Amino acid sequence: MLLPAKAEVARKLRRYRAWERLMLASPADRRVRATFEDSGYTLCVLMGKRCAREAAEAAERYLRTNLATYLREQDAQLCAAATARRGPPVPLLRTPAGR
Repeated sequence: MLLPAKAEVARKLRRYRAWERLMLASPADRRVRATFEDSGYTLCVLMGKRCAREAAEAAERYLRTNLATYLREQDAQLCAAATARRGPPVPLLRTPAGR
């Protein structure tokens, strides 16, 4: 897995948070909203997440931990997500032909 430079992540996260504050201060301003959404999209692409909030959380985790810890956390989250999507086990049905 390729990971971005921490300096770049920090820069994009600061930009996202700054535009988030501006957007919350004036939500009717289309230019501010568009720039905020653009900065969120950039953070999503950088961190490999689907949602800007998840990307911001991942960026904060990435910046406060070392590389090995971050990768372990990511693996644990992927395993938990895969398990949650599976659903309950289905019992095997025996048929007369399948004995």
